[in-house]
Amino acid sequence: MGFAQNTSENIVKSTQILQTKTTWNGAAIEFPETESPEITALHIEFAPGSETTWHSHPVPSLAYILSGELEVTLRESGETKIFSEGDAFAEVINTWHYGKNVGDVPVKLVVFYVGEEGIKLTEQDEDVRVREP
Repeated sequence: MGFAQNTSENIVKSTQILQTKTTWNGAAIEFPETESPEITALHIEFAPGSETTWHSHPVPSLAYILSGELEVTLRESGETKIFSEGDAFAEVINTWHYGKNVGDVPVKLVVFYVGEEGIKLTEQDEDVRVREP
């Protein structure tokens, strides 16, 4: 009976990409108290120049940027932050914001939402334009 040897081909590596108690803008993370917890993972892509509507998330979520540059703007404060390939962050909760691809390549990210069965992950404010024409 043989045993696997630790060679460069079969070593398992672990790299922490995020550990935080706050969202990217410094707000405390609060997890929903529920008897029906649900975790949802989404792969999201933004074409160059594309942007979302103003929206908010009622549940905590964690994002990891696979490629591109995503600019996120908060509606109330106007605060803006750019996240790039390899960045991980906790998204803002119950805070109106929008995202825009500010680079020349598609933004690809994975977002993990920690929610509750039956609760929408995103609320959109269709009545407010991000930018006036």
